[in-house]
Amino acid sequence: MKPLLSVLFKIGRTKTLEDTVLKIQQGDQQLQNELIDQYKPFVAKTVSSVCKKYIQETDDEFSIGLIAFNEAIEKYTKEKGSSLLAFAELIIKRRVIDYIRKEARAQTLHFQANDEENEDFSQTKLEADLSLDEYIRQVEQELRKDEIVHFHQVLQQFGLTLSEIVEQSPKHADARVNAIEVAQFIVKHKELREKLFKKKQIPIRLVEKHVAVSRKTIERNRKYIIAIAIVLAGDYVYLKDYIKGVLGS
Repeated sequence: MKPLLSVLFKIGRTKTLEDTVLKIQQGDQQLQNELIDQYKPFVAKTVSSVCKKYIQETDDEFSIGLIAFNEAIEKYTKEKGSSLLAFAELIIKRRVIDYIRKEARAQTLHFQANDEENEDFSQTKLEADLSLDEYIRQVEQELRKDEIVHFHQVLQQFGLTLSEIVEQSPKHADARVNAIEVAQFIVKHKELREKLFKKKQIPIRLVEKHVAVSRKTIERNRKYIIAIAIVLAGDYVYLKDYIKGVLGS
């Protein structure tokens, strides 16, 4: 049986792609290799969207994307969202932009070492740097949007929307910090985290025994706490920066 047909057959038996990934995480190396091979077109398309050019399998960026896809397979859990591919897309884009930044820094150091006193070159180099900075800024803006889209999809599994979270977030800084600390406690403890993502509600009875926040306060800020817990349990670089900002304020 050809690899593609084989992996499709196995996926059919385990019902969903996500179930297949969980099976791979239990040690099915052959299935992992087949899945990666099957999704090479997805990887190439995702990498191309970052690089703004057609990507071939011989390109370094494609290799970075493939490694990132494998990383997504190994890191995926139900807490990352219902879709492996949405999660993998975030990881692939992030790793590719990291690679582009690294290459740009290496190129800058090389040019500085060899052409520091060449005025014409310096002007050209400045223009290239500005162009790269603008490109990276645009890509990161797209990554932020992708994170928000993915976050919204996970919120929907809890019957929540972004507008609800914005409207019902605690108005006072101290209340936001307390809510975030409750979310951190939930995510830190496996039993509580699994109950939250399975039942789609805060296990308040278990949580209130261990946090310096009243049951009434937890219930009042329930939606905000759930939203923060989703971010902390997920792979949201930019949204986690928001949380750091709140705790640092």
